[in-house]
Amino acid sequence: MSREYDVVIIGGGPAGLTAGLYSARDRLSSLLIEKGVIGGKITEAELVDNYPGFPEGISGLELTRLMREQAAKYGLEAAYTEVTALEIKEEQKVVVTTQGNFITRAVIIAGGSEREKLSVPGEKEFTGKGVSYCATCDAPFFSGKPVAVVGGGNAAIYEALHLTKFASRVTIIHRRDRLRATTIVQERAFAEPKIEFLWNTVVQAIEGKNFVERIRLRQVITDRQSALEVAGIFMAIGLRPNTEYLKDVLPLDELGHVIINERMETKIPGVFAAGDIRSGSIRQTISAAGDGATAAFYAKRFIEE
Repeated sequence: MSREYDVVIIGGGPAGLTAGLYSARDRLSSLLIEKGVIGGKITEAELVDNYPGFPEGISGLELTRLMREQAAKYGLEAAYTEVTALEIKEEQKVVVTTQGNFITRAVIIAGGSEREKLSVPGEKEFTGKGVSYCATCDAPFFSGKPVAVVGGGNAAIYEALHLTKFASRVTIIHRRDRLRATTIVQERAFAEPKIEFLWNTVVQAIEGKNFVERIRLRQVITDRQSALEVAGIFMAIGLRPNTEYLKDVLPLDELGHVIINERMETKIPGVFAAGDIRSGSIRQTISAAGDGATAAFYAKRFIEE
């Protein structure tokens, strides 16, 4: 594997994979760097039913496997390591990783996001012991047991719907009085007899001995305290962009997303951002893929000029 490339892509989700496909097809030496699973968060989705071309839907794992296979066919290389810094040295960019440095002419940042933590007592202690951030990964461990899901967006409702295949009861806990999920997703949840809702409610603490046994709750309007007996609690309260290593390199918005223009360009020539990590993203697979294609198109133009 070469240490110098025309394009280095940070992140292996749909944005990164599409950028890799376009760059490799343009005969640019291209490297995709991923610290976890190639495919990103979408690999956790059991069914993606809104991606064009798959009328019956497709699993996130299979969709990104096909993306990766297509990009690899044109020569996209991959490295499994974590990026710790980005250094700008005149015309060269140096991507610093835990396995060494990669020198490149253009960088496409597509590192996506991580699930936000609730930051309540017991969350850290019971992570992996009833506290989870991935229903697709952990739902089978809760067969026949009651669980809770925290959140009100699409991610939370999809988690809850998946859990109904295993859990005896799924309680959705949301701090507001209505869901933020899209209408069709809400309709599925309201029609599911195993799903219950606790509105205007927040989690105060997670308790148990060796594993989660109950959660302490507070009703935000009445301030009433209560407890809910559950064997597991799944967090889906939002996403935090993976931009810690970019704080002193690029302008970020108030939430930590990379600020770009309509060409996916950052303030540094030759550095682009695409997908969930960029400011203004709608966090959809189809838009992430479009971002990746746009970033790769203008990265090629930057290299040629």
